[in-house]
Amino acid sequence: MTHQHSLTREAAEHPHVFAQAFNSGDPAAVEAVYETDGLLVPTPGQPVSGTSRAEANQRLMDLGLPIEVRPRHVYVNGDLALLIVDWTISGTGPDGQPVHVEGTATDVARRGADGFWRYAIDNPLGTA
Repeated sequence: MTHQHSLTREAAEHPHVFAQAFNSGDPAAVEAVYETDGLLVPTPGQPVSGTSRAEANQRLMDLGLPIEVRPRHVYVNGDLALLIVDWTISGTGPDGQPVHVEGTATDVARRGADGFWRYAIDNPLGTA
């Protein structure tokens, strides 16, 4: 199943596309916002891809709380974009305990041959 319809042709919109996919609870929608070999850095200095990337995103999705994104800077150079994005996941977790996770992502997106943007590098704790 393709989720191309939910991708964007505007680099500045890509963080919102990610948030929409994340908040849908659909792991396939989240995976669709990455290049096939795109990296996620869930822990500083430890990039993952493929199944490990999907598992790391799923751990955050399992909190059952929406992510809010606030793009701070978007710099586009041809088919590459540097995205600096403040994000927050906050609320009451499945165990009834308060949850508050936040960061400032330093991400790299690339426009594919189809004109849609996808993460090449998703570094959610990019300033850590």
